[in-house]
Amino acid sequence: MMLRRAFLVLLVICLGCSAQSPSSSTPIPTSATAVPSDLTRLVERHVRAQYSLPPDVTVIVGALRSSEFPGYDALTVTFAGASQKKDFEFLLSHDHKTLLRLTRLDLTTDPYAETMKKIDVGGRPTRGNKDAKVTIVNYDDFECPFCARMHATLFPGLFKEYGDRVLFIYKDYPLEEIHPWAVHAAVDANCLSAQNNDAYWDYADYLHGNQHAISEEKGHDGQNAELDKLATLQAQKHNLDVPKLQACVKAQDEKAVRTSMKEGDALGVDATPTMFVNGQKLDGAVPEEEVRLALDQALTDAGVTPPEHRPAAQAKTAPAASSK
Repeated sequence: MMLRRAFLVLLVICLGCSAQSPSSSTPIPTSATAVPSDLTRLVERHVRAQYSLPPDVTVIVGALRSSEFPGYDALTVTFAGASQKKDFEFLLSHDHKTLLRLTRLDLTTDPYAETMKKIDVGGRPTRGNKDAKVTIVNYDDFECPFCARMHATLFPGLFKEYGDRVLFIYKDYPLEEIHPWAVHAAVDANCLSAQNNDAYWDYADYLHGNQHAISEEKGHDGQNAELDKLATLQAQKHNLDVPKLQACVKAQDEKAVRTSMKEGDALGVDATPTMFVNGQKLDGAVPEEEVRLALDQALTDAGVTPPEHRPAAQAKTAPAASSK
């Protein structure tokens, strides 16, 4: 039932998200030597076999460079698909008999903090304490059934349990290939957010709790019309500027949604929901207890005492996610 969004995104995960481009992780070489054609073919063959690359992914073997590891040269291998490409660093022994995958980890930085720096939360609607030391960023899809399950886990249960200790922020990551009204819903939600924080969350609560009501509408136009009607009702409920809201909804400017999706791709998001708890990644609609463990650890790391928990309920369903 799992549909992958893009092969190269999955490949980045398989090879390790800590892979960095040569410009950021590898010293600029003073000299480079072209790899002989027979060695290039050998490297490509082994790389394709090791990572099960499909024929439509092109393997580009870069030049040999001196490395800091005795007996090995540095080598950049690029995997190029139809719409994107990714560089990976390898080490090749001087006798050309061994190829090693190089993953450089900078122990002088906090990997979770570095992840949070890559997430733009400016202007996003929030739930919780804006001064909290723990922030949960959730890449969400309003049409995703697993997102609805995760949303029900977070609100009101965990949100009430953790009180002002945490801050929740949703980012857009609609899986438009399998969820036809998800992008439109995200745009409408952002139109509400532009005027009122609570209107956004009321809209999000309703959509996650009533996805079937939208999906049952006839045709794509009918579904979008229902989304627009619901957004207008929220604008009226919160005494917003209704004409302004309707103009925003009619414009259907997807720029912010697309930017959020691109940001998610760069972070290795390829399924929904995907959450980052102070930078720690949680994939799928994980059980409540797993979310609680992540929150408690983040709070402890931040020097905040976690809340006391009620006795654990019966085990919940296994992690799940919608993906392309």
